Amino acid sequence: MPTTDREPTVDVVLIGGGIMSATLAALLSTLEPTWTIEIHERRDGLAQESSNAWNNAGTGHAALCELNYTPQREDGSIDISKAVTINEQYELSRELWDYLAGHDRLPGGSTSVSTTPHMTFVRGADGVDHLRRRFDALRAHPLFSDLELSTDPDEIARWAPLLVADRDPAEPVAATRSAAGTDVDFGALTHAMVDAVVARGADLHLESEVTRLRRDRRGGWRVTVRDRRWNGRSRSRTVHARFVFIGAGGGALRLLQKSGIPEAKGYGGFPISGQFLRTTNPDVVAAHHAKVYGRAEIGAPPMSVPHLDTRVVDGGTALMFGPYAGWSMKFLKHGSWLDLVRSVRPGNLVPMAAVGLRNLDLLTYLIREVTTSSEGRFRALRQFVPTARPADWELITAGQRVQVIKRGPGGGVLEFGTELVSAADGSIAGLLGASPGASTAVATMVDLLERCFPGKVDDWRPVLRQMMPSLGGGEWDEAMELDLSDDAVSAQR
Repeated sequence: MPTTDREPTVDVVLIGGGIMSATLAALLSTLEPTWTIEIHERRDGLAQESSNAWNNAGTGHAALCELNYTPQREDGSIDISKAVTINEQYELSRELWDYLAGHDRLPGGSTSVSTTPHMTFVRGADGVDHLRRRFDALRAHPLFSDLELSTDPDEIARWAPLLVADRDPAEPVAATRSAAGTDVDFGALTHAMVDAVVARGADLHLESEVTRLRRDRRGGWRVTVRDRRWNGRSRSRTVHARFVFIGAGGGALRLLQKSGIPEAKGYGGFPISGQFLRTTNPDVVAAHHAKVYGRAEIGAPPMSVPHLDTRVVDGGTALMFGPYAGWSMKFLKHGSWLDLVRSVRPGNLVPMAAVGLRNLDLLTYLIREVTTSSEGRFRALRQFVPTARPADWELITAGQRVQVIKRGPGGGVLEFGTELVSAADGSIAGLLGASPGASTAVATMVDLLERCFPGKVDDWRPVLRQMMPSLGGGEWDEAMELDLSDDAVSAQR
């Protein structure tokens, strides 16, 4: 590895040991196998924050069951455009995972995706009417042609018995079901992808915290990292990186701010924590095999849509219900109580204040959620599972989410999706936000490649298209005029 003034130079530094960095590492190590890559994770293991299997619901978000991806227009019609986009993006993830598994690049991770039907369940005449209109709108699109709808409690009981057992037969109910849904262990996927890129030459540094980012006068970045191991004596080292990606979850905002790039100015974050009820009782688990999403309460953020999920983690199966929203000033589950305070800058003070004033209903909702008793949480579960018993369920803490605040109408807007922030010269990029990030990680990283490597992406298109056949449209389809034979792809690598 070349050095200058005893400081090594690498092609790529990836900050954060979660699914985003793992995905980008898998792509770049295939596209440019001679590039040097370093991955830095501040914790003592990979996927310990949002990518950890028990810190998220594991839904392979394909918009098959999530009502918040199909909003109702003012005229009462259903807008499916976001659902179509998310479904297409998730398909890219599935294709990349299949490609890696087929090329021995996903050791032990090929079982991380389990077929699990995705369902939407609603109660009451209004809910039934809304779900029927959603079903009609989605079913007309080829991506959702296998979606099923039922208002028959007996048929819904065959799909998911726990939903209707001991329920009032006079209450109207409806459900949609897609047998093609998935449950995903993103933690296992992260480990598998990183293991593969390390085997191909990448360097993984655990308990390695990036503390400073400075532009290098020669181009690229000087990245200062601190050794957090007990015997590291707080030693620091500096690495010259030609490209830096900040995939540090809730820690990404502060690092982007430290970089000083103008594109990061005006961004803030609003942290939301969560909890789930979980059961491993084999009798209860055996009676439910699906991910079932319901309707969010008025004023609730999209990430708080209630859902009852089959989870397959480390070969074991469990059920998880939630999330119950909470609030913490931490930006990471294992972060600092000062994270929110430290993120405030003159450039984002106005957007953060404006968002706070315009989202008092969200604050009210969070206060109510934080003060809800255990009995109140269990009542919410029983709306999904009338036969649920407290003795079967335990409360677990989920990962920390940081919703994006940025400049916008009225001073600032609160975003519930993900936001890719990149420098104008493409030398650094970071990812902010939450759901459906993990499921659409591949599409986001392809976007990053186009933004940050414009001089390379034309040469990469044939390989990317071989890895992800459904990647297309516009320039991608034009690139198919190139030779995509196996010999050409091998030569490209």
